[in-house]
Amino acid sequence: MNWAAAVAEEKIKEAMRRGEFDHLPGKDMPLPPDDMAGVPEELRLGFKLLKNAGMIPEEMLLRKEMVTLGDLLATCRDDGERTRLRGELSVKQLRYQSLMASRGWHSSDAYLLYERQIQDKLAGTDKPQLPSLDSCEFP
Repeated sequence: MNWAAAVAEEKIKEAMRRGEFDHLPGKDMPLPPDDMAGVPEELRLGFKLLKNAGMIPEEMLLRKEMVTLGDLLATCRDDGERTRLRGELSVKQLRYQSLMASRGWHSSDAYLLYERQIQDKLAGTDKPQLPSLDSCEFP
């Protein structure tokens, strides 16, 4: 341990003996959930850097655009515009699926279990429904 770390460690121990850490806000409470809990370990640093820089990953951008297009479609009354929006939504959905496939998302157990619901959600035809346990395969 270098001298700076040793000095810092000693200062922390001294503050603990004086009880300076005894009444901190959040003491004895669980830590907040990790925003990156669902992100693979090798991607977390990159995502954190992008987030801090105000950037978002392409799949998040595509998902936001698909939601926006779905909302526009739901309120659109012009047939020509509706056709254009559907085409644009289809392109975004294909790009999203391609991106997720290239990242190995389609081989995850969770995706296989909820594939139909995910596709319905992306297509905007979702009806809240959980998969039946009869269709699940367990090892």
